[in-house]
Amino acid sequence: MLVITVDLVPGGFTPMRRTIAAMNISNISDLAEISDYRIEASETSNPLAGTPPRTVRCVIHGHARAQSVWALLVKASEEIMKTDPIEP
Repeated sequence: MLVITVDLVPGGFTPMRRTIAAMNISNISDLAEISDYRIEASETSNPLAGTPPRTVRCVIHGHARAQSVWALLVKASEEIMKTDPIEP
């Protein structure tokens, strides 16, 4: 499993650091060469963009594991952006 957290550090001032998003990426294909992944992601509200907090669950199908981890993060991010949030 990959665990990704996104922290905001306003002006580089570490005491103000706070997590604004998180993502878990779990391989659901027994680490096959071409794998499927379950994505769980959440983010806090963003007053600047006017967006509410949201949680998303989605799946990536057919990702070739022989790529950079960044390729998987791009696919996960794209899938998150087009998935409707889970209702609380």
